[in-house]
Amino acid sequence: MRSASVGQQCVECVGEGARSTRQARTIFGGRPAATAAVTWTLVAINVAVFLVTWVRPGIVNDLEMLGYASYTSGGPMHGVAAGEWYRLITSAFLAPATGLGGLGFMDILFNMWALIFVGPSLEGLLGRARFLAVYLLSAVGGAVMYYYLAPPNYPAVGASGAIFGLFGAWFVVSRRLNLDTRGIVILIAINLALSFFLHNVIAWQDHIGGLLTGALLTAAYTYAPRKNRTVIQVAATVAVVALLAIAVVVRNGQLTSVV
Repeated sequence: MRSASVGQQCVECVGEGARSTRQARTIFGGRPAATAAVTWTLVAINVAVFLVTWVRPGIVNDLEMLGYASYTSGGPMHGVAAGEWYRLITSAFLAPATGLGGLGFMDILFNMWALIFVGPSLEGLLGRARFLAVYLLSAVGGAVMYYYLAPPNYPAVGASGAIFGLFGAWFVVSRRLNLDTRGIVILIAINLALSFFLHNVIAWQDHIGGLLTGALLTAAYTYAPRKNRTVIQVAATVAVVALLAIAVVVRNGQLTSVV
């Protein structure tokens, strides 16, 4: 027997009560968390990788986003089209620690500020799993857009695609909750304008791809009806993954086909 507010209960009754108790959920179906563990873990990973590339800049060549090119004349081909698909995600955790007139430091500083600014609130509303899915798939979505629109021999690094995905997610969440969206719209507009103005050093393709992916996936999460909500959200996540995978396969064929 176990003590309870209504007296003594048997072990089986206590177990059945625990199974039948409805688990708390966030407004969009995620499990509530007391801390923004995912946000701070992502910040830690990004900063750690930035410091590693500062000490060993040569590692960037192995992880940066690259479509299809050779690092040396007549050397082996590298890039996503050469089977190095991991570059679609590893590039999102890199930042140009050296060169570009100090832009690398400004890049990591702005991206981590933005992550800390919107991450905890989004993580609290979406739940850890959904928030992480938005972040990672936005990063991949930005890389895929860059894969299509940028020359295949132009490398790129940075978490901006994922950050723009969070901007898009915050806009969708704000609209869903009938909050003022002017602030996030202005922030997105200013950063897109800078992306186009500094297109020689900023991968604007990555920004747009991340923004669209984050907004679309978050829309699926936030506008899913309460009935079968989790099933719909999982299906939407799988659909986005499948579309990105198909897009990569198609682009691989375009770059590797013999004309």
